[in-house]
This record gives sequence, structure tokens and C-alpha cells, in this order.
Amino acid sequence: MSFRPLNVPAYIKDQQHDAEWFLKRANDIRENLKRFSPVNPDITIIIPAFNEEDSILRTLSSLTKTITNLSVEILVVNNNSTDKTQELIELVGVTHIIEYKQGVKNARNAGLQAARGTIIMNADADSVYSPYWVNMLGRPLLEDPEVACVYGRFAFLPDSSAGRLPYFLYETVGDVFKGIIQRNMEEAMYAYGCSTAYRKLQGLEVGGYEHPPGANEDGYLALKLKTKFGRLERISSIRSLVWTSDRRLMEQGGLIKAFVARLSSLSK
Repeated sequence: MSFRPLNVPAYIKDQQHDAEWFLKRANDIRENLKRFSPVNPDITIIIPAFNEEDSILRTLSSLTKTITNLSVEILVVNNNSTDKTQELIELVGVTHIIEYKQGVKNARNAGLQAARGTIIMNADADSVYSPYWVNMLGRPLLEDPEVACVYGRFAFLPDSSAGRLPYFLYETVGDVFKGIIQRNMEEAMYAYGCSTAYRKLQGLEVGGYEHPPGANEDGYLALKLKTKFGRLERISSIRSLVWTSDRRLMEQGGLIKAFVARLSSLSK
């Protein structure tokens, strides 16, 4: 089992600022984004965004630090936001479309249709990306035709005033839990929307993100790709980690409540 790091890497710490900090540097972000709109990209990074005014510039800023020789398109799909998300993505000049039908499935499908890249990489608008993420998830698909879908892992990014230790413990308990149940669970369930990659034409061939009631759109797409085209490949390197907001944990009652729930599930 590969543990997530106890400390936040320096290249992620560089992006640990509030929305106002990034807004003041919008011109720099705009300039850095210019190389992410090629005519015939190898890769398209699709970012669905619904009311992400507090985080979208940070996500885009982190992606502009990408280290790769591949040509990369960044495509934001504004999913009918009612805040300043549209204003901000226009301000920095990132390639974007608007999907008025609400729901992340609809936003991801719209992005899949509009993408110009051969490889699709999924990102979230509240996450911070490593400079190595694109290469580490994208290259297996370019180099091995037997790989149908690549997925990575994530770690929680604390507020700049908070430490990583409680998140590290929470993630470690989760990894132990997954290690116990993985023999009886479908691997595709671990393909999260913040860090997956696949070939565009194959994604379209299996119907994109359409899924039956109760299924997760990202995991179900990974399952469809695996079933029809080959195998899944998991990238576990720390340098490939996506650092994501703890917002969803807070919405579920906070870290302590989530931690207790994970410990309880292990004891059953």
C-alpha cells in the first residue's frame, strides 16, 4: 500500500492562496494559459465548473505549471453557474463552453463532445494539480493500446493555517479499508472524476458518462471502457496526486464525523 504524504509538496504549497490572490494575478494566468489552446492537442483536460468562483483560478493556475512535451488543451465547462465563474474564465481567456443542463454528467458529456484532444483527462474545479499529473496519467494511453483508462489518487489540501496530519490519518484509514474490500469490489469504482484519463473516441463509443440510476458517472465510464477496450491502470505515485478541497468533507459534517464513520466501517 502506497501512503499519501504527510506534508504538502512545495509545488502545491505555491498554489495555497485565496481567490483574491489569484484574481490579482489574472493577467499572469491569462498569459500562461496561451499555450493550452493548440489546434490539434494530444490531450484535452476537461473541467466542469458550477459556482466555482472561489477556486477556479487556483485550479487553472496550477495546471499552467504542467511540465510536458505533449500538446494540451484546457477546456472549462461552465455548468450554468450563477456566480462569477463565467466572468473569471473569460477574464483569463481559457477555452470554455457553457452547458445549461444542470449536472456533472451533462457537463462532462458536453466537454467530451467539444474536446479536440485524442486523450481526455478529467479534472475538478476545486482541486490543485501537480506539474507531473498530465504526463503520468496521459502517457500510458499513448504508449500502450491495452490500457483503456488510467486513474490516479487524491489527497486533501488543508487550509493554509491547518496541518495535514488529520487528513493523512483519514486517508490512511480509507486506504486500509479499500485494501480490505478491493478483492470483492470492482476496481472501476476507484476511478474518480478529479483524476482519470481515457481515449476520446473510445469514450464516445461507450456512450460517454451515461449511466444507470445509482451508479457513479466516472466509475461507470471506467467500467464500460475496461469491459470493451482493455484494462485499467492505477497511478499511485505521490507526484501524480491531485490535491482537492475538503469542501465535501465539511458538507458531510466535518472531518471528525467522516473519520469516525470510516473507523466504524472497519470494525464491522
